[in-house]
Amino acid sequence: MDKIINTIAEELNIKPNQVESTVKLIDEGNTIPFIARYRKEVTGGLSDEILRDLGERLTYLRNLEKRKEEIIKSIDEQGKLTDEILQAVAIAKILSEVEDIYRPYKQKKKTRATVAKAKGLEPLAEIIKEQKETKNIYEIAKEYINIDKLSEEDKKNKDKVVENEEAAIQGARDIIAEEMVDLNIDKKDLPKLINKLEKDMHKSAKLLDFERAAEIRDQLKKLREML
Repeated sequence: MDKIINTIAEELNIKPNQVESTVKLIDEGNTIPFIARYRKEVTGGLSDEILRDLGERLTYLRNLEKRKEEIIKSIDEQGKLTDEILQAVAIAKILSEVEDIYRPYKQKKKTRATVAKAKGLEPLAEIIKEQKETKNIYEIAKEYINIDKLSEEDKKNKDKVVENEEAAIQGARDIIAEEMVDLNIDKKDLPKLINKLEKDMHKSAKLLDFERAAEIRDQLKKLREML
């Protein structure tokens, strides 16, 4: 807390004890307008503008420290925490810097693409992207059907089964779609990709695969923001 108080005092060019007194009032539930009007003797006569800035910075810096703690804990739980990471997080002054440090260690949520990768469909996705293979894509996709290679228990797990060529191709497309969203793709390619995903979304909705439709919807939102 002393670090936050000193930072705000330096930024706003006021005394640390003024910041400390004001923070105490805020934590007691007093609003900025109330403090500005009725608690001037406590704040040392801080103006409305400075009090608003102080309140905003207090919230931001507290959130920053909280996020730092969350990220350090997450990286530590992965067994990847180092002194260098600790130091980098400690000196980071804005949230974007902290998120940049965390990005290589961020655990991605389960998506259609991550499931497809776990099924071993990344090579098929690369083949589709490169478009160099002259062999029929369904013939290639046959090589990725794995249902006969799985145990009876694994056959019941949809996250492990590639039951036919269509499932293999769809999984590869899921990987490509997520990669396109994550990468800084050329804007001229966006309309074509968006059109393709819209068709896939409507098809999934018709098949009552609402989970898939919602995932595509989220991908479309990200892509449209890039236009």
